[in-house]
Amino acid sequence: QLQLVESGGGLVQPGGSLRLSCAASGFTLDYYAIGWFRQAPGKEREGVSCISSSDGSTYYADSVKGRFTISRDNAKNTVYLQMNSLKPEDTAVYYCATSYVCSPYEYGYDYWGQGTQVTVSS
Repeated sequence: QLQLVESGGGLVQPGGSLRLSCAASGFTLDYYAIGWFRQAPGKEREGVSCISSSDGSTYYADSVKGRFTISRDNAKNTVYLQMNSLKPEDTAVYYCATSYVCSPYEYGYDYWGQGTQVTVSS
């Protein structure tokens, strides 16, 4: 069964850090671009970051640029999202998904994880 599982979410104070993981089972992530999306209550899901399969090139939304870092470990079949200097507005459910090319839009992403909650609050 093809599956993506996110983990690493939780409650953190403003200015804190979290590292999200996106682990694949049933298939290898090597050939896919992996995107991270988030959805806050009452808002549409938005693209946060993406890493390509070919050359490891990355994309970041302006709102997270300089604070978030995406990386992949193909040996572990896992993609990470390191989130630093977290702000209350980063609070959302975070999802990872597979695609053939990086894009900040949901269209073209095939497999999705179930999401992990990130809450930034004092």
